[in-house]
Amino acid sequence: MGRLLIKLIGLILLFTGLYFFGQNIIFVSGYYSYFYRSLPATASVLATMAGIFALVFFPRETGNLGWIFLGIGIVLVFLSGGVILQPTSLWNFIVAFTALASGYKLLNEGRINF
Repeated sequence: MGRLLIKLIGLILLFTGLYFFGQNIIFVSGYYSYFYRSLPATASVLATMAGIFALVFFPRETGNLGWIFLGIGIVLVFLSGGVILQPTSLWNFIVAFTALASGYKLLNEGRINF
């Protein structure tokens, strides 16, 4: 029972850290008058979908191909200008990073070494 509680606390901390990081990230889409201006945005969605699909449904068959597609999708999101990073306070960053790192450590190892 104690191990399950530690994993649950780790998962809650992990999601709390992701929430605090995600507060200052805005994903936008825009209307493009010409088809070729929206190609990076379309390619980023397709590459991300292909990467997630490959990792979820065919993890052994595709090997690292899913991770490659996911990486290409993330890079294309930033290149398309569809991500706006708002300024954040140092306190918000420290809380988010600490919660994320602690949650990951608790979820994987079940303890935090100081």
